[in-house]
Amino acid sequence: MPRIVAEDYTFVTNNARDFRKLYGNEEIHAGLVIIVPQVVPALQRDLFTLILEEMAGGEELLNEVIEISIEGNEAVLTRYSLPAS
Repeated sequence: MPRIVAEDYTFVTNNARDFRKLYGNEEIHAGLVIIVPQVVPALQRDLFTLILEEMAGGEELLNEVIEISIEGNEAVLTRYSLPAS
């Protein structure tokens, strides 16, 4: 976590539980992307492509999280602040 914050990285993971806690403790961060649930690599790439399309507008992820999950047969994208304002 110290390197992620120090280098101003936006971090991508499928470990939602641990990284929500870690990012929730940070005063400021460059964003977190969570791909949940853990899925096969080919589907992870497809979901990540959807996230990249969401981010293509150039809007910063300052203190924000983007989560993408599968509900039924659809990808659901959620964006929220962390830590909560």
